[in-house]
Amino acid sequence: MAVNAQAPFHILLVEDEPVIRELVRSMLSDGAVDVVCAANGLEGLKLAKSQPFHLILMDVVLPQLDGVSVCRILKSDPSTAGVPLYMLTAKAKKSDVESATAAGADGYIHKPFRGAELMALVERLRTRMAASS
Repeated sequence: MAVNAQAPFHILLVEDEPVIRELVRSMLSDGAVDVVCAANGLEGLKLAKSQPFHLILMDVVLPQLDGVSVCRILKSDPSTAGVPLYMLTAKAKKSDVESATAAGADGYIHKPFRGAELMALVERLRTRMAASS
């Protein structure tokens, strides 16, 4: 089944800081990209399992359930394991990156991040998705 070029690219952003949620949403949402936000780990987990996403951006430090735990759960579930999941966090120590990678994270974006970095990631994944259809 071919992917419709007009179909939105769905991103789940799990971030507890309202300012960062709004910044990322406004930066990436452009009609072709749809950003759904969750404010804590449990909400993010429920959303990730409730509908298909093309990318998940996840903070590490989250209320109720931390991002590394959510990542581990999603990557161990066959229905969500194939979704690219990038940690978006200020936790920049080598051990933080290693624990996220061990949990199955596909990448690690450090805060403060550059908007161009996020937009390039989304564009790369959208291009890959279109090419595979």
